[in-house]
Amino acid sequence: MAYDQLKLQNQLCFRLYTASRLITQAYEPYFKPLGITYTQYLVLMVLWEEDKQPINTIGQKLKLGINTTSPLIKRMEKLGLVARQSSETDKRQQIVYLTQKGKDMKKKAAEIPSCMTNDFCRCGIDPESMKAMIPILDELLNKLSVKEED
Repeated sequence: MAYDQLKLQNQLCFRLYTASRLITQAYEPYFKPLGITYTQYLVLMVLWEEDKQPINTIGQKLKLGINTTSPLIKRMEKLGLVARQSSETDKRQQIVYLTQKGKDMKKKAAEIPSCMTNDFCRCGIDPESMKAMIPILDELLNKLSVKEED
């Protein structure tokens, strides 16, 4: 074929997209009892690391735009996981913080990473291979993020 570059099998982007989608689906059984989605889990992880952060900072850490982050936070507020208040230094800035329910969710979610690792192992994926992918993906994300800022 004169256009080998257009074959699906030659596309890195297809592999990354499909892997992301399938991994997100694999998390769903663990999130369902908690009543959260994958992106809500990511927001919670950001806040479990450091509570009380501006919406913009959360979006930056998750590589999400404000148009995605703000509605996500609103849905989490309705679930009672987070709340927000105006910054004391800049009233235009909204600070998101965990409610008690959001803090308690950490204990319930603590086993999810090891459950996912076990699921991968049952599929024949070596944990060391997964760890080896992290720096490669970090490099890719960092370079794409810099390009996005240009």
